[in-house]
Amino acid sequence: MLAATALVLLMTPGLALFYGGMVRTKSVLNMLMMSFVSIALVTVVWLAAGYSLAFGDDAGGGLIGGFGHAGMHGIGPDSVHGTVPALLFATFQLTFAVVTAALISGAVADRTKFSAWLVFVPVWTLLVYVPVTHWVWGPGGWILDRLGALDFAGGLPVEITSGASGLALCLVLGPRLGFKKDAMRPHNLPMVVLGAGLLWFGWFGFNAGSALGANGLAAAAFLNTLAAGCTGLLGWLFVEQRRDGHPTTLGAASGAVAGLVAITPSCGTVSLLGALVVGLAAGVVCSYAVSWKFRLNYDDSLDVVGVHLVGGVIGTLLIGLFAEKTMTGGTEGLFYGGGLALLGRQLLAVAVVALYAFAVTYGLGKLIDKALGFRASEEQEHTGLDLTVHAETAYDHGVLGHGAPVSHSVLTAAGTKKVDTQA
Repeated sequence: MLAATALVLLMTPGLALFYGGMVRTKSVLNMLMMSFVSIALVTVVWLAAGYSLAFGDDAGGGLIGGFGHAGMHGIGPDSVHGTVPALLFATFQLTFAVVTAALISGAVADRTKFSAWLVFVPVWTLLVYVPVTHWVWGPGGWILDRLGALDFAGGLPVEITSGASGLALCLVLGPRLGFKKDAMRPHNLPMVVLGAGLLWFGWFGFNAGSALGANGLAAAAFLNTLAAGCTGLLGWLFVEQRRDGHPTTLGAASGAVAGLVAITPSCGTVSLLGALVVGLAAGVVCSYAVSWKFRLNYDDSLDVVGVHLVGGVIGTLLIGLFAEKTMTGGTEGLFYGGGLALLGRQLLAVAVVALYAFAVTYGLGKLIDKALGFRASEEQEHTGLDLTVHAETAYDHGVLGHGAPVSHSVLTAAGTKKVDTQA
């Protein structure tokens, strides 16, 4: 569990690289910052109140926990959650909350005020992530205890909330300058692949770690995660080959992530065969879903809606078809003789969580926009947020400082010569 927690925390820097490579050069550092600052913001709010409200004893009809553990009150080295030290369990769940908030940034890349993001992340965590987590995993949560829907590692509180919230913020902020007119291609595909690789690596902690022990269920979740990532990658490339005539590096990275997203809720409930199908379905469907933004006119910059919302829905619903009692301890999906009951419960859970996350995020986004302004100015967006917000650029190598002469080599027809320029 210590190793799994470290793996999940690594997913946020991995996401920063994944997103950073997908944007244009003028916004790279801003994307990295939006992920990295989420680590700090969510950690503080989680330890102060988030953990208690999510995993404390139910205090509101299955909707929210209480403040009994606010500030980690009453939890010490000897406290346990099941068989896991409570401090470790709280930290493991903290890393989930961190990456979920950071995921949303991809939907509004290139145009978000950093100051507004600093306000949005902690408030969103308390208003959206924490209640949904209590519903799904908390003691007395209505989805877990009353509805009986299944979610092993976070399709509902992580993937669907981030995707639905990303869609809401897209609508609040509006499209980027030049949307559907200018080419907005990823500036660094090796960085994208590196980020995807770190995400995949961390996802083993995310999914296998959710078994809360080194056991057979963790091993099954681990293998299912690997398998679904592979079929997601292959499914996406297959669609690209048939539709566009060429498989792309970005498609390979995106397809792997889509498969990993979809297997997240189902990795502990389906067999290996089910995992292969879940990943393949996500790779194929999400490869088409990312283009919906052009038809429906919402600017989801880095395809959070097309991959995380759609992939999360696919993985959560397919539990209703492929769940096996050997994995779930008794519950079966439609294809294994369980009828339609489980599928209906999964569908209701998906609908409620998606609508709740969208509605609360849209309202929160509008409130912040009215109070602080959520969108960067046109000048900042045109110049780039790296320079205008952070006073840095990602690719000025060797600069010593403002006005300092920098000596570098210039290739000429006669060979190379040294020249001095002003930084």
